[in-house]
Amino acid sequence: MSEPDRAVPILPYSRVVGQDELKLALELNFVAPGIGGVLIAGQRGTAKSTVVRAFALMTGGRLPVTLPINATDDRVLGGWELDALMRGEARRQTGLLEEAHVKGLLYVDEVNLLDDHIVNIILDVVSTGVLSVQREGIDTETHVSFGLVGTMNPEEGSLRAQLLDRFGLMVTAAGLTIEQRHRMITTVLTFEEELAVDGSAWLRAAHEENGRLRERLLAARERLTGVRLEEDISRLCAEAAARSGAVGQRGDLLVAKAARALAAMEDERRVEPRHVHRVLPLALRHRRPESAHGAEFAWGPDEYGILDDLFG
Repeated sequence: MSEPDRAVPILPYSRVVGQDELKLALELNFVAPGIGGVLIAGQRGTAKSTVVRAFALMTGGRLPVTLPINATDDRVLGGWELDALMRGEARRQTGLLEEAHVKGLLYVDEVNLLDDHIVNIILDVVSTGVLSVQREGIDTETHVSFGLVGTMNPEEGSLRAQLLDRFGLMVTAAGLTIEQRHRMITTVLTFEEELAVDGSAWLRAAHEENGRLRERLLAARERLTGVRLEEDISRLCAEAAARSGAVGQRGDLLVAKAARALAAMEDERRVEPRHVHRVLPLALRHRRPESAHGAEFAWGPDEYGILDDLFG
């Protein structure tokens, strides 16, 4: 991988304060891209974009491809260069999904404000890994692979239940404690000051820690297919999803995939119940019936309580 773009003034991922669940979801999706993406809900000013961009810089060395709110089919799927067409030349323009394949991550800010048709296209491509375009003189089929991260502010509108379900994992950007707020202020001010310091030891240490984390995630991705998920664990995934009231069966599978990715990250050879227990909120909170009707994407003691006897 090329050296991370240090000219981009984004706080290094390893120095982001708090947001542990959000970071876990991004890392699981990186280790197991088949999870199908992460949806982040949160009010403005909760550092959703900062964490995603910092993660992209850490894992890929560059910022993610960002989908604009007014994106058209042509921009997403690719089309013809208009300037070239005006000159009578047929020159194909690469779409954002192909660009995401090269850069590794597609970032959709305010996905709940995007046209449902565009969101459907993106989610179809992510789930199948195939970008098929058949339109006005274009007939192509390309295999693409990239991570998908969408953000939404529930105060600005909901996302249809069908689209919610298509995101593999979902997290709510958490508010910080007073102590974390204090650390965040200190960290951000230090980061801004260190940007002006030649050969900053603070920045070098942060980037070195980023590099170690990236290597751990890549190693986990390599180990993933070797992690066993025994019959008793797959049954545990199914029972937990059913008891939580998750709509459909997609959540059952996502619990299993996320638990396996977590086991790989911990260098375990088989999935244990504790892996399943930890990823349940990520895979199931947006698949509960209440979520489809605009309720908060909560998961707390009540939800864990109905599952306690499954995990002993």
